[in-house]
Amino acid sequence: MEHRGERRIALAAVAGAHGVKGDVRLKLFSDSIDSLSRHEKLYVGGAQRRLLEIRESGKAAVARFEGITDRGAAEALRSALVEVDREALPPLEEGEYYHADLIGLPAVDRDSNPVGTVTAVENYGAGDLLEIEAANGKRSLIPFRGGIADLEGDRIVLDPEFLA
Repeated sequence: MEHRGERRIALAAVAGAHGVKGDVRLKLFSDSIDSLSRHEKLYVGGAQRRLLEIRESGKAAVARFEGITDRGAAEALRSALVEVDREALPPLEEGEYYHADLIGLPAVDRDSNPVGTVTAVENYGAGDLLEIEAANGKRSLIPFRGGIADLEGDRIVLDPEFLA
């Protein structure tokens, strides 16, 4: 799939400070800390930072970034995204996608009539949902599953029966 202009991909978000030495708790957007630890160059809240340490901590992860040395600095990063350059990610297999690559794709019905645009990809545990915004501004969440919403080239072909 063509890169859609997204320069960076979010791998985690800072959930808050952990301790007093600048460590932060992370909410991972992947299955393991490996997605972060393999990258030398990360962006935290838009600023490039080197990852000094990362470890698992229950359902989350705890990390230390260069230049963040106390609780106040760590707490200031709350809600900041931890991102990587799109080019630094491994190539995708057939049928795989990054959420960022789906955002902005046009959505059409089975007869190629425009339906809207993908504005977000959500996942609440039961699979990906595409948020489709119609021309009138109305938004709908559509299950990203075969027969309901299919990625075909550089567009999403969907069953309009699932639009709210």
